Amino acid sequence: MRVALVGWSSVLHGEATAGDVLAVQAVAEHLRRGGHDVVSTWSPAMSLAHATAADARYDDVDPAAFDVAVWVCGPLAGVPVQEFHARFATVRRVAVGVSVLDPADPAVTGFDAVVPRDRAGEAPQRDLAARPVADAVDVVGVFLTHGQGEYGARRRHEEVTAVLGGWLGALDVARLDLETRLDPRDWRLPARPGQVLAVVSRLDVVVTTRLHGLVLALRCGVPALAVDPVSGGGKVAAQAAAWGWPCVLPADGLDAQSLDEQFAWCRSGSGRAAARAAQRAAGSAGREQLAALDGLLT
Repeated sequence: MRVALVGWSSVLHGEATAGDVLAVQAVAEHLRRGGHDVVSTWSPAMSLAHATAADARYDDVDPAAFDVAVWVCGPLAGVPVQEFHARFATVRRVAVGVSVLDPADPAVTGFDAVVPRDRAGEAPQRDLAARPVADAVDVVGVFLTHGQGEYGARRRHEEVTAVLGGWLGALDVARLDLETRLDPRDWRLPARPGQVLAVVSRLDVVVTTRLHGLVLALRCGVPALAVDPVSGGGKVAAQAAAWGWPCVLPADGLDAQSLDEQFAWCRSGSGRAAARAAQRAAGSAGREQLAALDGLLT
């Protein structure tokens, strides 16, 4: 049987929720194991992340090419569901993993069958997004700086940030936009350094244009892809040299290929081993500076 999978991630032209997409993936995997020919449909925006032979843009599919259309996740209410009924009017329509708010709503009654996750008078069912699917990715923390006016005409911060933004957006990773800035008045920011370290220590890779993004990654044994946003090199490149850390790129000539190569090294066994070695050396960090300070004070 040929099945079209449709949900909020198909009909909305902007972003979708992770839960919507995970539910669609769970249903697709289950039906394919059962021998069905499944096409998952996506909105124009979401199709950028789901461009496989088994996926298609919702606007491009021909309803007549399917035996059944399955609506996945979300509430059965509103214009998107009604438009789905109109488009697939000649096809058997089934909903699964949905919330039924009003059983008499045409958005509900338009289906030939409904398998809800919650409906009045029935025991609620666990959401399909909790069903495990093979979708493990690395967690990448990103520390960027936009200031450093002290470098004057050598600043390349805007250009570097633009290149990094485009490159990061194309990576299939979980990205965390992080700050080293502390502010106990704002819950969105860390209040003390230990909170920053707790996050960094759980990352797979750090991407940074900040000196302390590099330092805290190495202190925690996490590989860091550092980019010095100062033409000719500034304090980021100097700190990488102090650690003997090889994964640092200059601002001038920065491109996606060089970022890909360095990121691959960070994820490799060599990159992880180098980060662990840096972590072991962190105990002696600053020894010379502190000794010099002692000499000045005594």
